[in-house]
Amino acid sequence: MTATPTVRLVVWSDYVCPFCYLEMPVLERVLEDYGDQIAIDWRPFELRPDPVPTLDPDGDDLHEVWERSVYPMAEERGVTIRLPPVQPRSRRAHEAAAYARSVGQLGVLHSALFRAFFEEGLDIGDERVLLDLAATVGLDAGALLDALRSGRFREVVEADLRLAQRMGLTGVPAIVVVPDETLGGPPLLVSGAQPYEQVAGAVEQALFGGAGSA
Repeated sequence: MTATPTVRLVVWSDYVCPFCYLEMPVLERVLEDYGDQIAIDWRPFELRPDPVPTLDPDGDDLHEVWERSVYPMAEERGVTIRLPPVQPRSRRAHEAAAYARSVGQLGVLHSALFRAFFEEGLDIGDERVLLDLAATVGLDAGALLDALRSGRFREVVEADLRLAQRMGLTGVPAIVVVPDETLGGPPLLVSGAQPYEQVAGAVEQALFGGAGSA
């Protein structure tokens, strides 16, 4: 029996990026429509790595971006989202996600991290918050605590961050559509929180051929 050709969507995102959260419904729809023809592979990106200053939650510029771009897109896509009262660094959240990946539970924690920050306004850079989230989605909070304090997944995250840098990624979400070797064809990059049609178009191109970039 011939295996179904697959396309891998390598999605670079940051848990403090509202547009990454707003792209989730698009990716969920793509996954639903294409089923086992595609797989989604989440990868970390830090918009504001230490020592880059974090955003001021009360800053006029941040509020303007949310009013002009974030809230209208959220309404269009049916996403509940609120401007968080905190703007933490995301490195520890990415390390928690790497731990979840190691035990086959990345998907549930990935979604929980986004919801915690953008719906509940929780500080996802705080160890206690991360442990509570882990327990909520059925992960071993004690094992996560050990992973965070030992730095066991620090190099895993840093390796992905270096890869994103080598690829020239400067913003997220960034979706790299990678055809299976049986399909051939180059990877396609979809940059930004694009609509379903653009992401699905890139998947179609990867599945059925054609030249160009999304």
